[in-house]
Parts: sequence; C-alpha cells; structure tokens
Amino acid sequence: MSYNASHRLARISPRKVRPLADMVRGKFADEALDILRFQPHRGARMLEKVIKSALSNAQDPDQNRGTSVSVDNLIISEATVDGGPVIKRWRPRARGTAYPILKRTSHINITLEEIEV
Repeated sequence: MSYNASHRLARISPRKVRPLADMVRGKFADEALDILRFQPHRGARMLEKVIKSALSNAQDPDQNRGTSVSVDNLIISEATVDGGPVIKRWRPRARGTAYPILKRTSHINITLEEIEV
C-alpha cells in the first residue's frame, strides 16, 4: 500500500529542492525527517512538511481501510520535485531595455510504501 502527499506551486526553484529529495529517497520516513531537520535549507522545511503530511495520510483510518499501519515500516519510495509554472517579471536595465526575472515554482511529491518486516 502506498501513501501520497504533494505540495503544488511551492515558491522555490526545483533546482534547490532536488538535492534534498535525493538525500531522503529510499530512507525510512522517521530517518528522513531527522536528516531534514538539521539541514539549513528552506527547501528542507517544505520537504519535511510534505513527508509529515504523507505520514498522517498513512495513519488516517479512512485512507487505509481500517488496517493499522506502523510508521516504523514506511519508507520513502518516491520523492520527485518537478517544475511548476514560471512567474515572469521584467527588470528595467540600461538604455531602455528590459531583462526577465523568472520566479520558478515547484511541485513536490512524496510516496511512502510499507515494507514487510
């Protein structure tokens, strides 16, 4: 059984969050939260919230059809960070020209799966 959570339209560049997602992919969920807690990056807070949301989805009795799920047996099977829509702004430059500012957004997706112990 897999449990999903996502943060769509996160106001951070996917390039900044992908190394953090690579760091926790394949780890146990509680171990991943410990790793992210000590990272100084802003993207680590966002990823941490999505993992906590997936954990609460796993503990929800409506979600898992009344069966009990042990949080200790959940691993992060998928952690993807995809690019979202880009907000475009213009910055005035010398001699009447304009340079674009691209404010990138991300879609952060986490999938937890229960392993058999």
